[in-house]
Amino acid sequence: MLICSWLSANGYPGSRMRGIMKIVEFLQEQAVRHPAIEPVDVIKLCYQAAFGAEHLLEDREAAFQYLRQEYDRVHPNEKEPLYEAICDGICRVNLGAWKQRKLPVRWLFRMFEETASHACQERLSQKEGVTGITFFQSCLEEAGNLVSAGTFGFDRKTWEAFLAYYPTDRPEAVHHSEAYRQAEKPAYRLVSSGFIRLFPILEVMCAHCAPWDSWAQWAQGECLEDNPGKCVVAIDGRCASGKTTLAEQLAVVTGAGVVHMDDFFLPPELRTAKRLKEPGGNVHYERFQQEVLTALERGEDFSYRCFDCGTMTFGRERQVSGRGIVVVEGAYSCHPKLGKYMNVRVFSDVEGQEQQRRIAARDGEEALQAFRERWIPMEENYFKAYKIRERAEIVLSSVRSPE
Repeated sequence: MLICSWLSANGYPGSRMRGIMKIVEFLQEQAVRHPAIEPVDVIKLCYQAAFGAEHLLEDREAAFQYLRQEYDRVHPNEKEPLYEAICDGICRVNLGAWKQRKLPVRWLFRMFEETASHACQERLSQKEGVTGITFFQSCLEEAGNLVSAGTFGFDRKTWEAFLAYYPTDRPEAVHHSEAYRQAEKPAYRLVSSGFIRLFPILEVMCAHCAPWDSWAQWAQGECLEDNPGKCVVAIDGRCASGKTTLAEQLAVVTGAGVVHMDDFFLPPELRTAKRLKEPGGNVHYERFQQEVLTALERGEDFSYRCFDCGTMTFGRERQVSGRGIVVVEGAYSCHPKLGKYMNVRVFSDVEGQEQQRRIAARDGEEALQAFRERWIPMEENYFKAYKIRERAEIVLSSVRSPE
């Protein structure tokens, strides 16, 4: 079992105050990892922290082809970290480490594309980028303090000499210094830190599901551009632990079809005392078997009926692409009654107090009481009876970052 913790506050660049508090430690870490860093490289770090991707993706296909060419040139690197934090909401994903793990290059591009898109929307929502510029200038101030403290391999005079020619009130993207390029050989893409929690899932998916001819192509120097093959991922776990968001992210990155277990809520006519005493008996696993499992076995597109808890009737039909990767998200998705239909089992966890805080924020205090008295105990009984967490290949443990 692989257990990973992630900060629940991570996301697209936006929380400037939290970023200001952490930029010092991020800069210190970069100084240690990359001793060849020069003033222009520090400027680049600050710019990336404040504005994310340096260029808007006006021509997405050209941007992908450029990434593919760069990916083809780099060598797999087992010593390189998969990602490096730049600020609280942005990280660099290193191409050498990505290639070492045999992950499709198209997946990385989609993360980069999504991150750049959100950064663009944020910039457009600000008045001439005032918030971003303010944050950028604060990053520069903290960087200057670190220069004075001897953190980098250059002195304050060198730093100030560079700043004298850089328009700090009108920030511009810069390139890495030649010294940095020669020593560090940077090859990376910026992505939202919110995608980090996907990485262990993506690795396990590829290990389980990539066809041998894909590995042969990779060994010959070709990049994996898209989905490595058919794969079904089941994301079970505690309510308010982020299962739906996780599935949505996987859909964005891998193009997966998504099935929601909430659509298989048990209808009133089946809620007998005997049924509700069963661990996980409140899910309509019979209908899931009929409407989902048969289609997954055939590997074809399908649709299923969604049960509406508000009206206690069946509502619209949900269309699902079932030819490649499919994600089944929600509590009871690993119910033994459903068999071993999945290739990858994920358990999404969350600490009790944080769970209740999220439920109250999402549904209100009145709903929280119902969760405490009914839904959470039913879930916990199911988890315990069938050892759902213990049987998962990956456990994602959500940790709330400080305010």
